[in-house]
Amino acid sequence: MKCLVLGGGGFIGINLCERLLSEGHSIRVFERPRLLVGEKETDSSVLSFQKSVEWVEGDFTNPTDLDGAIADCDVIFHLICTTLPKSSNENPVYDIETNLTSTVKLLEKARAQRVKKIVFISSGGTVYGIPQRIPIPESHPTDPICSYGITKLSIEKYLHLYHYLYGLDYCILRVSNPYGEHQRAASTQGAVAVFLHQAMNRKPIEIWGDGNVIRDYIYIGDVVDALSKAVSHSGVPRTFNIGSGLGHSLNELIGTIESLMGYTVERVYKEGRAVDVPETVLDISNARSFLSWEPRISFREGLFKTMNWLKK
Repeated sequence: MKCLVLGGGGFIGINLCERLLSEGHSIRVFERPRLLVGEKETDSSVLSFQKSVEWVEGDFTNPTDLDGAIADCDVIFHLICTTLPKSSNENPVYDIETNLTSTVKLLEKARAQRVKKIVFISSGGTVYGIPQRIPIPESHPTDPICSYGITKLSIEKYLHLYHYLYGLDYCILRVSNPYGEHQRAASTQGAVAVFLHQAMNRKPIEIWGDGNVIRDYIYIGDVVDALSKAVSHSGVPRTFNIGSGLGHSLNELIGTIESLMGYTVERVYKEGRAVDVPETVLDISNARSFLSWEPRISFREGLFKTMNWLKK
């Protein structure tokens, strides 16, 4: 198929593109101009597959830039998000305008150009808010405590609306906390890559709160397995939790890193953040039943793979 990957030069996007290419699909990547060849901060791994895909630069908030990108594509993988959970509350108007409004414009263009399906990366860590029970099923109440989660949830609702009104097919993956190869250690999002980078350079690791916040970490190879399966999935349900189904605290994450490194790392505990829910662990039984998907890489094995990639 002809696949458009919005955000194909990012962490999830690079891994997805590599998988889609291995499966014989034709890929068009839509990315911000700063990720073009020659930019200082470009991930070197982007260069390795750039020649194998059609690379289109543009601004996601500019509908004109999306026109050519969408043309003749069968499936759109929507991986773009312009905000982070911790920053979205600072400017919710920007979050709405750049993510929600831009996505609705995308849906308008997708139905006009007869795109067959949209696969959307939502957030298993923020759309539910503070959990009422663990693990969290897709039927759990959705009460986000950050604009990021509200925007993700709103996009999910618009995908359902466009399917109901126009027959535009979709699949939503509520991904927990992905980590693995190609994750930027310099980024402010992604505890695994950031902590590993600090530990490898024997620098202190900063932790918001007491380190007992629990998250569901999922290896990127398992995430792209789910993305691949989402393309061929049809019917209901169309929304799936994608996680490991297991929870690990930040303290446990650091402890495992220390075990892999063979030495201890200095920890600096800072005041907790209101945006951080105390625990997130996803119920992935629907993905097992309807997508025939389940995670294959354990937490420790995934950390080991990520560590070796960062060393290279």
